[in-house]
Amino acid sequence: MIKLTENAAAIMNVTLSRAEQAEGFRIAVEAGGCAGYKYLVGLESVQGQGDAVIETNGVKVFVDADSQAHINGMTIDFVTGPETSGFVFDNPNAHQNCTCGKSFG
Repeated sequence: MIKLTENAAAIMNVTLSRAEQAEGFRIAVEAGGCAGYKYLVGLESVQGQGDAVIETNGVKVFVDADSQAHINGMTIDFVTGPETSGFVFDNPNAHQNCTCGKSFG
């Protein structure tokens, strides 16, 4: 359902090693952003009802039932650059992307 690049997995593993009581990351989609939907990424300690749980590159990722169809097949990378650093989402389900890369439609 979701793929993590080595860079994204490395950042997530470092973050998890420093976090208390986190089992993995939650990736979700909600209405908002300039293109219609926005991505949410955060630490998660409990699997919710209906969650898909993906274990990839040593990271457990939780995806709620409502978000699953929006992000199926997505690849998440982590990039660092002179102007911006952060997660980058390559989502084959997105018909349009915002220039910030954090929202899609």
